[in-house]
Amino acid sequence: MFQYSPRKSRMLLSGNGMTYIWRRSPFTVMWLSAAFPGFGHVLMNQYARGLLLTLSEVAINTLGHVNEAMVYTFCGQFELAKSVLEPRWMYGYLIVYFFSMWSSYRTAFTMNRLSHLAELENTPMTRLHITNFDIQFLERKNPIMAAMWSFFFPGLGFLYNQRIFLGIYAIAWWWIKGTMAHAYDSLFLLFSGRIAESIAVLNPQWLLFMPSVLGGSIYYSYTQTVDQNHLFMVEQKRFFVEQYRGGMIHRFFQREEEDHAHC
Repeated sequence: MFQYSPRKSRMLLSGNGMTYIWRRSPFTVMWLSAAFPGFGHVLMNQYARGLLLTLSEVAINTLGHVNEAMVYTFCGQFELAKSVLEPRWMYGYLIVYFFSMWSSYRTAFTMNRLSHLAELENTPMTRLHITNFDIQFLERKNPIMAAMWSFFFPGLGFLYNQRIFLGIYAIAWWWIKGTMAHAYDSLFLLFSGRIAESIAVLNPQWLLFMPSVLGGSIYYSYTQTVDQNHLFMVEQKRFFVEQYRGGMIHRFFQREEEDHAHC
């Protein structure tokens, strides 16, 4: 007997949280990849390649002193910008940068088609997943709360949305970048009124990573919460339709059998 097996699931609930297919604007994911290579892939739940591209961005950018050269360029110190650049790393940096933009843009079209087909197939979704490591569940959350926690410290918004490993990754990198940029030392000096010292202590190479990471974390955690709320409503709707429609059909056949027995 033929047994139907779904071809396209909409989401997977695992010990690491929820991974799902969702429609995205190709221009949005390309813009996120331009802001920080890998962010566009992370937005589309392609975490392995997204994290690989973010690590490549940090490594090659640091070895090539790209951010440092950008800061000097913004300040009009063009000769100093040219002197700090490492040409042998620039080719690799440009390749990774443009590949990330192209790949995320192209993949968004494929993901949109798969998302549409998964919606039509409407396969059941898991509401609760229990493992030895953690308990994951689908529930409604507040997008503003997720964005707020990411604003205070990138990574906390991911933990709010139950993305365990992604949250740990983001928190660790934010600590590393903040420490290497001397951002917290600079804030302490700024609050103490020592403005000149606060500016002098900053490391421009690592400081320029932080705005992109902060903005990307806020946007992603907010968007992810909105997506999960929508999936929660879809799962609830499917459950109630099957529960009550199935109950009505069962009661209908039960009455038919009783009437037939009386006859």
